Amino acid sequence: MNEARINEAMKYEDIVKNKEICALLKKGNENLGVLGYTDHSKAHCKLVAEHAAYILETLGYSAREVELARIAGFMHDIGNAINRTRHAEYGALLANDILKETGMEREDRLAVVSAIGNHDESTGGALDVISAALIIADKTDVRRNRVRTKEQANFDIHDRVNYAVTGAKLKVNVEKKTISLNLQIDEKICTMYEYFEIFLGRMMMCRQAAEMLGTKFKLTANGSKVL
Repeated sequence: MNEARINEAMKYEDIVKNKEICALLKKGNENLGVLGYTDHSKAHCKLVAEHAAYILETLGYSAREVELARIAGFMHDIGNAINRTRHAEYGALLANDILKETGMEREDRLAVVSAIGNHDESTGGALDVISAALIIADKTDVRRNRVRTKEQANFDIHDRVNYAVTGAKLKVNVEKKTISLNLQIDEKICTMYEYFEIFLGRMMMCRQAAEMLGTKFKLTANGSKVL
């Protein structure tokens, strides 16, 4: 994609303002709140968008690929408005219709749709650089303020795992060809065993996605290398 085509293409700023996308994200987050899930609001989606773009931009991918990763990151959870089960596939179908209406070029639209449809660890996996960046950005969003307001006595294991994270930093090292997630975990709230019970599958998905990008995924917790 040359610079002129980038300027004419559907931009991330347009997607963030799209009323249909925002309504789907709002409804999906409300549904997950009732079901007891952690935060999946626009705040989560914007962070995923930023991190997905950061990964590809730092690794030297094209402006087009960076922008498509950013768009996929923001839209990736719209399928939760339909159902949490197979939300990635529902989200891909919704995204295809929405992006078709915006006039996004077919090749770009399908890249975004494919990334969304393959971002869940139960059914998907990295198939290209867009989906790889989305997966890593999504699965590494672990933080205390994703836990919805409620008494700690009522926390389930997902709540404890997220609430126990007092610091998280995603870093791309071009020279070492690594993508690292560095966590600080309060083990009085959540043991390392509980953390891996929930996140091992997601971290392994990140490892496969990092390989798609020609890098290695590393995880450290409280200063110790884990993965």
